[in-house]
Amino acid sequence: MDKTATKEKVAIITLGCEKNLVDSDIMSQLIDERGYLLVDDPQEADVVIVNTCGFIDAAKEESINTILEVADLKESGNLKSLIVAGCLTQRYKEVLMDEMPEIDGIVGTGDFDKINQIIEESLEGKKPIFVGNPAFSYENVTRRKVDAGTYSAYIKIAEGCDNKCTFCIIPQLRGAFRSRTIESIVAEAKELAAQGVKEVNLIAQDSTNYGFDIYGERVLHKLLREVSKVDGIEWIRLHYAYPGYFTDELIEEMAANPKVCKYVDMPLQHSEDRVLKRMLRPGRQRDTRELVAKIRAAVPDVALRTSIIVGFPGETEEEFENLKAFLREIKFDRLGVFTYSQEEGTAAARLEDQLPQDVIERRANELMEVQREIASERNGRFVGKVVSVLIEGYDGKNNVYIGRSQFDASEIDGEVFVTGYKGELGQIVPVRITHSYDFDLAGEVI
Repeated sequence: MDKTATKEKVAIITLGCEKNLVDSDIMSQLIDERGYLLVDDPQEADVVIVNTCGFIDAAKEESINTILEVADLKESGNLKSLIVAGCLTQRYKEVLMDEMPEIDGIVGTGDFDKINQIIEESLEGKKPIFVGNPAFSYENVTRRKVDAGTYSAYIKIAEGCDNKCTFCIIPQLRGAFRSRTIESIVAEAKELAAQGVKEVNLIAQDSTNYGFDIYGERVLHKLLREVSKVDGIEWIRLHYAYPGYFTDELIEEMAANPKVCKYVDMPLQHSEDRVLKRMLRPGRQRDTRELVAKIRAAVPDVALRTSIIVGFPGETEEEFENLKAFLREIKFDRLGVFTYSQEEGTAAARLEDQLPQDVIERRANELMEVQREIASERNGRFVGKVVSVLIEGYDGKNNVYIGRSQFDASEIDGEVFVTGYKGELGQIVPVRITHSYDFDLAGEVI
């Protein structure tokens, strides 16, 4: 189609995790190539795509509320077509179309490459539904349209999951675990670098399992080495590194490769063996302790992030107290706390010993207070030291630049407030840290 022939304005609203953000970037590229005009403000748009999350109750509620809010733009704005994408549609396509007539088209997690066809048919009043196999192939998709001024971007190195965690619905929404080839991922990193990206965040449902399905061995360390050869990419950050497949080769690569951030996002979900067993999580607490000790011995300044689920069915008060003691002892630098959600279609939802919501919320709040003390202590070690900081923004009101060190991931971790900087955004500069807070740092460029 001639790029001047189509003038409809399209906006994309992305909800949920960073994996959805990657899918939205791919849709943006396809939409831009077709000749539609991408806009940030849904009020201006003729077509709005809501890329939803359907992982837990809170995410589903946010997705539904967003769909309804956007639907109001048919009266108050320019909206002609409301398209819903993502995990919620993969899970509830019939319910959505039956109960929400405001929706003009639906696309699942495995079919969003058909987004232009869906837009065209929805504008013709056809109410298209493209929800089939959840297994989308990223192998040949290297072009993504990222927003101008994006210095940190995510790359999916695999999709789907083979784990059978009893609390999780992801395998039903995203399919079996499927690695991309190293060549495909490197090509995407080069494309992002050409758009000004300095940091790539490697993501999957189970990153440390990368490569086993296509190479017959786990080769995340080899992938890190190849991505580090891409000109323009300065930082490589590893997310969702499940402890069960964390190899010695991976630890060695992290320690030796200067482009690999000294940062590990390693979701544990709990510390107590009985709870882990009921969750069907791999490994036990002893394995975690040994792995953490091995990583810290090889990479002394490493920042460790983990995620914990509180209130899993049958979690006793004693097990919760043991969990707090475990966190105080191990001292993870960063922590995400999630309240257990009884998701239909999961094995855990059928367990009889579900906990009251007020107990779950109390435990989550207690855990975050424990982590606040730990994070403040761990952050204090940077005071007086020089760290490299990626400058990503400017606060004109306070006349400070805002960035991150390699020890903090975008959006979920802390920031560094920088004074004395005179350059452009997107640069990595040395900063002497002068102050530490619970989660953030402040310092001066040297």
